[in-house]
Amino acid sequence: MTSSTDPRRGIPSVSALLETDAVAELIAAHSRPVVRSALRAAVTEARAAAGPAPTAEALLEALRRRLADGEQDRLRPVINATGILLHTGLGRAVLPECAAAALAQMDRCCNLQIDLATGRRGKRNAMCERLVCELTGAESALIVNNNAAATLLIVAALCSGREAIVSRGELIEIGGSYRLPDCIASGGAVLREVGTTNKTHLRDYEQAISDRTGALLRVNPSNYRVVGFTARTPVTALATLAHRHGLPLIDDLGCGALVDLRDYGLPAEPLVQDSIAAGADVVCFSGDKLIGGPQCGIVAGRKDWVGRIRKHPLTRMLRVGKLTDAALEQALRLFREPAGLRERHPLYRMLARTEADLRKDAETLRAALRPAAEGRAELELVAGASEIGGGSLPGV
Repeated sequence: MTSSTDPRRGIPSVSALLETDAVAELIAAHSRPVVRSALRAAVTEARAAAGPAPTAEALLEALRRRLADGEQDRLRPVINATGILLHTGLGRAVLPECAAAALAQMDRCCNLQIDLATGRRGKRNAMCERLVCELTGAESALIVNNNAAATLLIVAALCSGREAIVSRGELIEIGGSYRLPDCIASGGAVLREVGTTNKTHLRDYEQAISDRTGALLRVNPSNYRVVGFTARTPVTALATLAHRHGLPLIDDLGCGALVDLRDYGLPAEPLVQDSIAAGADVVCFSGDKLIGGPQCGIVAGRKDWVGRIRKHPLTRMLRVGKLTDAALEQALRLFREPAGLRERHPLYRMLARTEADLRKDAETLRAALRPAAEGRAELELVAGASEIGGGSLPGV
C-alpha cells in the first residue's frame, strides 16, 4: 500500500481537532492539557489500528470515552450491600452528619493553630484532645494518622533501644501485612516474647523484666480470638507490676470502644476508659472504627508519658490535618450523650436495628423492584448475616 492510499492519512490531526467546536466544549469542562493528552492517545490508537480511517465523529466519541474513564472521580458514593458495617474497602465508618457538615466548611480558612481568644498561636487538635480526656478519664491525649502509627510512635518514644515485653498470644497481624513484631523493630525496640499462644501469666511478665526493659505492652486481639484453654493477665495486675519496676504499661486496644456494646446485644469490647481507670499509662486506639470518625489513631494516658511521646520527632511526621481534626471532633462530641448514639451516629443506628426493621426494608425494596422484575426474575426474601468488620468483634 502506498502512502497516498494509506487510510490513516485520512485521520485528522490533533491540532485540527483541537480547534473544532465539539472539542472546545470538552476543553471547557476538562481543561486543554487533559483533553489534548486524551486526544493524542485516541489519534495514536486509531493510526495503529487496521482498517478504514475513523471519522472525526468516531474520534470524538473515543475522546469522550477516554475523558469519562480517566477523569471520573476516584472516590464516589456507593451502596454497601455486603452486610459488613465497617467495610475497609468501602471506607469503614460512615461519618455522622455533623462530621460531614464540619468538612463542608473547610472550603475557607480556619483557626487550625490560632487561639481566637488571644490571636496568638494555638494548639493543633486541642478540642479533640480535650474530648478524648473528658470521655476516657485520661490526663492527656494526642492524635496521629492511624492506630498503627500510634503504636509505632509510642514504641519509638518509650522503648527505643530497650525491650518491649509482649505476650505471644498478642503478636497480631492486621490488614496490609502490618505485624506487631515489625512495628516494634521499626520503632527501634527489641521484642521480648513471654508466655504461650493461649496462656500468659503475670509471672511470665515478671520473670522477663530486667534492666533492659522499656515497657510492658498489652495488645487487644481485636481481629481474632483465642478460645478454650486460655489465660490472659488483667490490665490492673500488669499496671501494678509495671509501676513497681518504674515502667509504663502500654495498652493497644485497636478498635477503641467508648460505649458498652452489650447494650446493642453484642459481646463486650474493652473500653478505653476502663483501661485508663485500671492503671494503663498509655492507651492507643483507632478513631475510624467503633468511634466512627475519620481514619486516625488516638493516644491517651498519663500526662508525663504522653508528654514524652508528644516531643518525639515522629509526632510531627504522623500528625493529622484540619480535615481529620474537624471530623473527629464532631464524632467524639456524640459520645458525650451515649443514649443519643442510636439516632445520631450511623454505626450505632445500624447496630440498634432489629431483624424486623431489616425485613420491613427488604419488603419495601422488593415491592419497588417487582414491576421491573416482572417476567424476568423472581424476588424472594431470604435470611442473611452481618458482621461489624474493620477488625472489630471477630466472629460476631
